[in-house]
Amino acid sequence: MKNYILSIDQGTTSTRVIIFDKKFNFISSSQKEFKQIFPRDGEVEHDPEEIYQSVLFTAKDAIRRAKIKPTQIKSIGITNQRETTVLWDKTNGKAIYNAIVWQDRRTVKFCKNLVQKGFAKKIQKTTGLVVDSYFSASKINWLLKNVKAAKELLKKDRLLFGTIDTWLLWKLTDGQSHYTEATNASRTMLFDIKKNQWSKEMLHIFKVPEKILPVVKDSADDFGQTTKFGSNIPIQGIAGDQQAATIGQACLEPGSIKSTYGTGCFMIMNVGSKLKYSKNKLLSTIAYRIKGKNTYALEGSIFIAGAAVQWLRDSLKIIKNAKETENLYSKNDPSQNVYLVPAFVGLGAPYWDGEARGALFGLTRNTGVPELVKATLDSVVYQTKDLISAMEKDSGIKIKKIKVDGGMVNNNQFVQFLSNLLLCVCLRPKINETTSLGAAYLAGYQSGLIKKFTDINQKWKSEKKFVHKMNKRDIEKLYLGWQKAIKGALIVK
Repeated sequence: MKNYILSIDQGTTSTRVIIFDKKFNFISSSQKEFKQIFPRDGEVEHDPEEIYQSVLFTAKDAIRRAKIKPTQIKSIGITNQRETTVLWDKTNGKAIYNAIVWQDRRTVKFCKNLVQKGFAKKIQKTTGLVVDSYFSASKINWLLKNVKAAKELLKKDRLLFGTIDTWLLWKLTDGQSHYTEATNASRTMLFDIKKNQWSKEMLHIFKVPEKILPVVKDSADDFGQTTKFGSNIPIQGIAGDQQAATIGQACLEPGSIKSTYGTGCFMIMNVGSKLKYSKNKLLSTIAYRIKGKNTYALEGSIFIAGAAVQWLRDSLKIIKNAKETENLYSKNDPSQNVYLVPAFVGLGAPYWDGEARGALFGLTRNTGVPELVKATLDSVVYQTKDLISAMEKDSGIKIKKIKVDGGMVNNNQFVQFLSNLLLCVCLRPKINETTSLGAAYLAGYQSGLIKKFTDINQKWKSEKKFVHKMNKRDIEKLYLGWQKAIKGALIVK
């Protein structure tokens, strides 16, 4: 019997594969980190072939750990780091350059130039996005201008573009499927999210030829089949990682909201079938597309969240692993108010300053490792409050409850401070791997394991509830300190 779903979660720092049974219970998993490449200040790249190989390894390893046969897998779901851009030769399936990662800031000046030319309103109205180097369009433009092979292959009609989902599909299907789906397309800055099609005007602005773009499908759809894991298995669900987490958190009703704390932090509010534009520098985006119909969302994007903890580990070398942070956090001197603004690759919503750089404020002779660890974790909480404020203004809804997930929410003290500062109830789900789960739900829906899409609501369960405990005056004082720190960081170019 085909009783299992294989979910590929291709993230920014690692690839994880989880196998779920037909009731979406966790069966097994495998994870593999891959190299982060930093050619120059503000530039971030990945090796696309290494990403693909990490998918092959983790999928086969997860199947082995699950002690099942590949023939028992009913369907595959894929979720991926969004906006990361790959160009490749369709005749041999080889990337012509490293993948330019969503965090990469090399096209900041190009984007500023677009704003100066007056394109910002038109781009937002068409794509729902704020003009920024975060998105794929300016990255494609850079590759077409700067990589000799791109120009040559384009002339020969051999060049293809894809975000990571498309790249993996192409490789897994041996070049049979050049597809993406609506949530990933909506992050390219080339997709008209109202008309559900590539925008001729955006293609003209960014000088991107339409012939290199993939066909856009629904989030639950038939994307092709792969034989790479020992059997012929259909790929039937795809969504960008944050949209997949939204589905995994069962945020299917307008007004429901989730916040994911992975490499970055991404807060998404479901706003229903009607597109809502932000007046506070949030993004309007597609939450998912089912049977040709979009459900829209407002999104706030923080570039550095868990990546700041990696900075403590890999660059400062003051911790050996993320688990140490909870114990160190509790040893913090409460009389010190140290603020870290982790603008290592600029600042995302609601600031959108690609040239801002990281800064530490409030250091004293007594500042030590616990204070630095607390400042690092708290910086993510303060940035979340920035997003909440903008989201409440845009939606007109007072947010009282948030579903949280991602690696950082395993730290109870982090989530408690989050609840305190936001004056919200924070709900941690029973299955924290909501991104993988969302991709599995999409594949399960398309393959018939889930009859109605709204049945996902019944599957969500809370593991722990966090209720705010601080008084309002203390919260306001701490947040005022953060706002001063942000102002300081914005002038550190």
